[in-house]
Amino acid sequence: MRRSANFVDRLEDSPRDPNRMDDFRPTASWENLRLRAELLHRVREFFRERGFLEVETPILSADTVVDRHLDPFSIAVPGPSGESPRQLWLQTSPEFHMKRLLAAGAEDQHAGAEAIYQITRAFRQGESGSLHNGEFTIVEWYRTGDDMLAAMQRTTDLCEATLGRGPAERVSYAEAFRRHVGVDPHTAPIEALASAAGELGVVPPEGLSADDRDGWLDWLLVERVRPHLGRERPVLLYDYPATQAALARVRDGDPPVAERFELFDSGVELAGGYHELLDAAELRHRNERANVQRRAEGTPALDESSRLLAAMEAGLPAAAGVALGFDRLVMLAAGANSIAEVIAFPFDRA
Repeated sequence: MRRSANFVDRLEDSPRDPNRMDDFRPTASWENLRLRAELLHRVREFFRERGFLEVETPILSADTVVDRHLDPFSIAVPGPSGESPRQLWLQTSPEFHMKRLLAAGAEDQHAGAEAIYQITRAFRQGESGSLHNGEFTIVEWYRTGDDMLAAMQRTTDLCEATLGRGPAERVSYAEAFRRHVGVDPHTAPIEALASAAGELGVVPPEGLSADDRDGWLDWLLVERVRPHLGRERPVLLYDYPATQAALARVRDGDPPVAERFELFDSGVELAGGYHELLDAAELRHRNERANVQRRAEGTPALDESSRLLAAMEAGLPAAAGVALGFDRLVMLAAGANSIAEVIAFPFDRA
């Protein structure tokens, strides 16, 4: 959830008529709202028992994540008399501010900031459908000293504590593609990906470029891999292609891989985590590359500067971080088919 949504995964529903007389009512039942409240309590208890500090950070900020597939909402805030309005962004996740807290906590041995979590709202444009809402609830946490494997374990522990589905199976990105697509996603050229799609009887969307290898991998993941994940028990998919690292470290090897993972249950992506990138110069490079991709696809470039870069230069401690889509968690716990069934007032009734 914290991570970028695939463009082929943004399925939009037909908007409701705002003049309908019953649009004042919630879309969630009271039973599901009570379940939601209980799950919020369980999540807080989970982190409290493990010594995590609950924090709150801004929803509105001068900084925003620069990602190929994430489109934040912006707000023009009037400046003092005679000054131009200031552009602020509704946050797509609390990631930047929480990492700034980690960097500041590293300077104070008594800060107690080595393990922090937050339950907050996040906002993303262009996301609606059974698994998406423009405003959603995210659970995000960081612990210094954790690597990817430790973060994966804590993620499956949290889902056991809330969904009771048992420990997650661990499957590498490469193995999942070999099983369900029949190719090695780290080495297969685009021609092999297209050939595999044809053999599987799936037709790529019109907007998928013939030279966009990561786009092909994303599409095949959604169409052919994800539906199989988490049917018997949850699955942790890990070691993504290095080109899809986002804010994760890249581990050297043959091939190199991004130390990134996602948790799937019943075919639904529930959470995503990173062994966090610490190199500010590398983040600048990735921001530039993301903006090149955004311009090529006709979406506006985003500001590449941020206070996170300053925090990383000051010394962001080694850590792993995870974000979980809370609305999806409640949806699975309730046996619902759409997150609208577990949100009181989704976007079209807000």
